[in-house]
Amino acid sequence: MKHKVLKVHPKDNVIVALSNLSKGEIISFEGNEFVLQDDIPAKHKFFTEDLAAGGEVTMYGVLVGKAQMPITKGSRMTTENIKHAAEKYAYRKTDFEWQAPDVSKFKDKTFNGYHRNDGRVGTANYWLFIPTVFCENRNLDVIREAMHNELGYAVTDKYKQYTHQLVSAYKKGEGLETIDLSPSANTQNRPFKNVDGIKFLNHQGGCGGIRQDAAVLSKLLAAYADHPNVGGVTVLSLGCQNLQVQDFKDDLKSRI
Repeated sequence: MKHKVLKVHPKDNVIVALSNLSKGEIISFEGNEFVLQDDIPAKHKFFTEDLAAGGEVTMYGVLVGKAQMPITKGSRMTTENIKHAAEKYAYRKTDFEWQAPDVSKFKDKTFNGYHRNDGRVGTANYWLFIPTVFCENRNLDVIREAMHNELGYAVTDKYKQYTHQLVSAYKKGEGLETIDLSPSANTQNRPFKNVDGIKFLNHQGGCGGIRQDAAVLSKLLAAYADHPNVGGVTVLSLGCQNLQVQDFKDDLKSRI
């Protein structure tokens, strides 16, 4: 092997072993020599400088950890001698100015949509079922199975009917123009004529993790509920999870 080690970024103070290296071995790299203080298995790292307790460990050019004890140059990086650390996150402000497009060519044009109370328009009327916690996913699956069929929103019957017509036309030697592509009877018999579909937002969050995870999930679900194509929402909650219904309602109201 031509190279025994790899330095990922010029700012790094750790080097990656590309093959098993032995304690006491001298590694020459970029004009420097490092005497290994430990055996360094392939893919593990060793330090290029002495570090005091609290010293920063840099890899990929960023802070990845801090020393938990004094570390000698050439020592192996382990989970015992460093602890994870990262730089503080800060949003980089940008100057952005939106220019409204020229919509004059669309003057007096219309489309089949819905006017919402806040001035927005939608092209569909969906009914959402939103769980505030993943523990409700099974209940959502049961509701989906029951409601999709009984309320006329299941798509399987439509495609079964279409497939049956394709097979029948093939057996009879008929062309595709003989196939009826009109909505199935199941669709025509929907009791709620203004509801175009029912969507179930299963997810794996709402409990466990940290509170910030639940807060981010709440804002995401509120954004779904606030979409102009959504006409109604049903929220399922156990009450014991991190993401409380009131949190979701607050995030939804903040968007209005």
